[in-house]
Amino acid sequence: MVMPDSLRTLLFVPANRPERFAKAAAVGPDAVILDLEDAVAGEDKDAARALLTRDFTDLPVIVRINPVGTEWHEADVRAAAALRPSAVILPKSEEPAQIAGVAACLAEVALFCLVETARGIAAARDIAALTCVQRLIFGSVDYCADIGMAHNRDLLLPARSELVLAARLAGIAAPIDGVTTRLDDPEELAGDAHHARALGMAGKLCIHPRQVPVVKAAFAPDAGEIAWATRVLASGGGAASVGGEMVDAPVRARARAILAAAQLP
Repeated sequence: MVMPDSLRTLLFVPANRPERFAKAAAVGPDAVILDLEDAVAGEDKDAARALLTRDFTDLPVIVRINPVGTEWHEADVRAAAALRPSAVILPKSEEPAQIAGVAACLAEVALFCLVETARGIAAARDIAALTCVQRLIFGSVDYCADIGMAHNRDLLLPARSELVLAARLAGIAAPIDGVTTRLDDPEELAGDAHHARALGMAGKLCIHPRQVPVVKAAFAPDAGEIAWATRVLASGGGAASVGGEMVDAPVRARARAILAAAQLP
């Protein structure tokens, strides 16, 4: 199944909490992620797997399975293949051969690779180049734990930039940024989302319903950007000056992208 490129907000919900599924969808994310990994304790994973469904919404439903090598992984893959969700997220994506093996078991289900280790970042270009991979996602919290570094925007700049470059070189949609763990600071969340967008990322994982509107707004062009893009495209087809800025083909391409993004719901 082909997923839209315009996934700005992807909201996690524990796969063992079916009473939350429809509530998560009602908040208005671009996709709902049923999480079999971090949100579900080991003793509850079998029961959670049996609760997987797509019937609660018309939105894309994505399943995050457990990593390769865990005791739950193979059963997760079988359940996801039977469910046929819009996509499957593979955590700890590191080895292209392993990723291709998982994809082969999922038939036509889109595969999103969650890159969250040093090995994953080092292999990002090879991972993105796999024909079975449709999207990269940055697992910044796990990456920091793996590296032993602080979770800081400036320190994470090289890793985020590498994922953006890997996706672009492979010709796939721009990556999705990881979570902001603080739930009581919408300004921090908005800042993280604006930072990710400025780097070329296309969306962000959300872990609470109230994060969805903040992230959606951050990834949408504001009034100033829309006005600038409109002026640029009204300047004609050749080299021109708009507000003291030189305008040529690359600038017009950026303006068209802004106006296209402004049309998203």
